[in-house]
Amino acid sequence: MEEVIVTQERSSIGIIPMHKKTLVALGLKKKGQSKKHKMTPQLKGMLRQVGYLLKVEKV
Repeated sequence: MEEVIVTQERSSIGIIPMHKKTLVALGLKKKGQSKKHKMTPQLKGMLRQVGYLLKVEKV
């Protein structure tokens, strides 16, 4: 499976509460924080939902 690094680029202040929960599920709590994930259909859905807050890079 392909791996990606997900970095939070924008603050979560003032966003929809469901999107905040998605960021927490991705392991992101602060602006500038990064996590490595394996690309799955579930992850693709989460990235589509909160993609406006993130930067995604392939490893």
